[in-house]
Amino acid sequence: MNRTLGTTGPRVFPLGLGCMGMSALYGESDRAESIATIHAALDAGVTLLDTGDFYGMGHNELLINEALRTAPAEAREQALTSVKFGALRTVEGGFTGYDGRPAAVKNFAAYSLQRLGTDHIDIYRIARVDPDVPIEETVGAIAELVEAGHVRHIGLSEVGADTLRRAAAVAPIADLQIEYSLISRGIEEKILPAARELGIGVTAYGVLSRGLISGHFSRDRELAPGDFRGMSPRFQGDNLGRNLDLVDRLRAVAEAKGVTVAQTAIAWVLAQGPRHGVDIVPLIGARRRDRLAEALTSLDVTLDAADLDAIEQAVPVGAAAGDRYPAAQMAHLDSEH
Repeated sequence: MNRTLGTTGPRVFPLGLGCMGMSALYGESDRAESIATIHAALDAGVTLLDTGDFYGMGHNELLINEALRTAPAEAREQALTSVKFGALRTVEGGFTGYDGRPAAVKNFAAYSLQRLGTDHIDIYRIARVDPDVPIEETVGAIAELVEAGHVRHIGLSEVGADTLRRAAAVAPIADLQIEYSLISRGIEEKILPAARELGIGVTAYGVLSRGLISGHFSRDRELAPGDFRGMSPRFQGDNLGRNLDLVDRLRAVAEAKGVTVAQTAIAWVLAQGPRHGVDIVPLIGARRRDRLAEALTSLDVTLDAADLDAIEQAVPVGAAAGDRYPAAQMAHLDSEH
């Protein structure tokens, strides 16, 4: 059942746990429930815990540290940490850019190791390409951390096919973390073929498009202060209604099969790995144990050719209304250029 991240990366459970929402960008979260969710994920066999040093300005790494310290030894030993770095923040929580300079890479890593309470990070990646620093220099610095034993594997995040090739020419790349879902399929044309060519795995985030295609998001839902989705084009105005119309169509397909919308959407992403010749591991951004349990059961959902065709008819390529990020953040995505 486990999948290997690329030709050089670790073997991991077929679903990873994205921990960002436990600390940032989706409003208030429950610390005890967050830790219980991490414990439940580890107990179910999940191995990959994904975080970023800028999620809550270090809060998320400290949360994972606490969860691992209080988990059974066997679960703790199987856990793998995937850490993004490089985002520059303000005291008020704003984002001011990215820093991929080699000295900064090693500085970020030192702080992450301390917060996580470990002597190594399993997969380390810059969150967004620093436009002022060649990717070769950033990846080269991570490669030096690998050589020193502080990092086990090198990853990338939201890069395009050309950058993927340039990075892979410097050092082995285990995986590319990038948004991929039924309504975010831009990677299929160039990026997935490049990953297959280079032997690089994919960890797919946003597989439920931040809850938009989970089947649990309603048209009249009021978002909490600080919730990132309040600024997301896909959740605004007429776009929200049009996107939830797609969800209603997907719900009809799911109900005919006797499964939920979320299970269908996650199972669809799981099925794309064999289709594209790339090992794809969806990251589930569950903040609660019930949402985690629903996501885990997607592993029991088998989509045959007829199911996949019905899903494609319900949610065609390019059907989503609105970009996946506000314009200012889209500009930072090397994968979109």
